[in-house]
Amino acid sequence: MSKMKRFFKTESYLQLIIVFLVFAISGSLSVVVSKPVLHFIGLDKIDSAIIKTLIRILIIFPLYQVILIFIGTIFGQFQYFWNFEKRFWKKFSLRTKNH
Repeated sequence: MSKMKRFFKTESYLQLIIVFLVFAISGSLSVVVSKPVLHFIGLDKIDSAIIKTLIRILIIFPLYQVILIFIGTIFGQFQYFWNFEKRFWKKFSLRTKNH
């Protein structure tokens, strides 16, 4: 379990549990919230599975980032998830620059 604490860079087991809860809630909520958005833009009328998948990713991904910060803030972990987002985007930008 201490490997998990180190991996997620948490200070306590309670914070680790809270982080897991925030990830779980954010993931589920982003799918639930995205359904009306996808319906509104008419995704159900598109026949191509590839295009549907790309549009889903393009909508759900940024929505998830916002929801993660929001739910993290509700659980008193704004700074943790803000730092998580910064690390994520830093790694993401390095990968795209190298490839």
